[in-house]
Amino acid sequence: MRLWGGRFSGDTDERVAAFTRSVEVDAALAQDDLAGSVAHVRGLGRAGLLTDDQVARLLAGIEQLRDDVAAGTLRWDLRLEDVHLNLEAALEERIGPLARRLHTGRSRNDQVATDLRLWLRRTIDSLDAAMVGMERALVGLAERDGEAILPGSTHIQPAQPVLLAHHLLAYVEMLERDRGRLADARRRANVSPLGSGALAGAGYPLDRAAVAAELGFDGVTANSIDAVSDRDFAVEFLAAAALCMVHLSRLAEEITWWSNPRFGFVRPADAFSTGSSMMPNKKNPDPAELVRGRAARVVGALAGLLALLKGLPLAYQRDLQEDKPPLFETAATLEASLDVMAGLVGSLTVNAERMRLAAAEGYTTATAVADALVRRGVAFRTAHHLVGTLVAEAERGGIGLDALPDATIAAALADATDSIAAALIGDPTLPGELRAAAGLEGAVASCDVVGGTAPGRVRAALAAARERLGA
Repeated sequence: MRLWGGRFSGDTDERVAAFTRSVEVDAALAQDDLAGSVAHVRGLGRAGLLTDDQVARLLAGIEQLRDDVAAGTLRWDLRLEDVHLNLEAALEERIGPLARRLHTGRSRNDQVATDLRLWLRRTIDSLDAAMVGMERALVGLAERDGEAILPGSTHIQPAQPVLLAHHLLAYVEMLERDRGRLADARRRANVSPLGSGALAGAGYPLDRAAVAAELGFDGVTANSIDAVSDRDFAVEFLAAAALCMVHLSRLAEEITWWSNPRFGFVRPADAFSTGSSMMPNKKNPDPAELVRGRAARVVGALAGLLALLKGLPLAYQRDLQEDKPPLFETAATLEASLDVMAGLVGSLTVNAERMRLAAAEGYTTATAVADALVRRGVAFRTAHHLVGTLVAEAERGGIGLDALPDATIAAALADATDSIAAALIGDPTLPGELRAAAGLEGAVASCDVVGGTAPGRVRAALAAARERLGA
């Protein structure tokens, strides 16, 4: 059975048949295809192209197919090229020649474009739920162990101390942007191409808007040529998914380092670790490593689809058959990655003491000491230079900034060219104030702005995140 057999004589070469066949891939669209067919049949009835009895018989047959697909009992015939032809043939087996009227006013071009948009819509909804699950895992860890002080870094060097909760909430922000991008892609994808035909539009008075409304679309496509050849919505989805995978990969990278005994900041549960076939001592964070690796595959899928589209003239070309593997694989990869990373994050045991020891290294509180001087009226550049000399003195003495004696602080002030700094030499409260700023708690508390790492600000951010996530 071929949809296009009348023009041709003889059989298709087996190599061509195998090469062009897509049913192994596009069978994933079966339920979406049948949903589109239900709305299309009703539209044909409203247009007077089918009688009420024909509509009822077609719908009953399609419902049987839906049940068979859901139960996994429908056998896919590889000789029938794609999901559309398989479903039409299966429908004919059930209700007879009436099934051949199903394709009236419809091309596989607008049919598959509709199916893909329906698939993408429900896929994005499922992924959004998975992203919320990942965010909840991050918030849960932040609430449980977030008061631990982490050595925040820039250039992979010690920078400033931050609360672990503050660090984790940075990933919550990333995921919220990912959710927004997917929602935006869903909105643009949610228009119906059905009724566009092969490229010029259907040759019958179909009410496209009514069919679109029945399928839950926000409207119909405005140009039939664009409707059948557009895959912007697929690219947008892949772009959003790739960026989300990059965010997961960054977190995976940090967990991989943090779980190294040299860091010892976190320890994944055994259930989220693997061992070595040779080294009995190993405990590897393989889920995180694989998420990091699979991010590359999703980025590659995006690049691949863009490359596929870049040379295609209007309208539909068979090249577009190749849009489905990267879409389906990306969706499955992203959902699985979100799920396993949520489990991994939830399983982590945090070693707050190891984090604290690391946060105390590298004089990470120096900026807070400079800020304390600025609050006393010293120019920031002067304070920066002055604290730099204090760091050098502390390094020479092998002590922390919070252990510097009064005399060392006074000497640094005396060398300053700033008159305000010099005037502070005799202030008996200043050394204690600077040493307090040099402590981890003092440094963290000093960043008391919206979006900062001060404990009160982080508690407020956690409460807002928890409310937003509905849990």
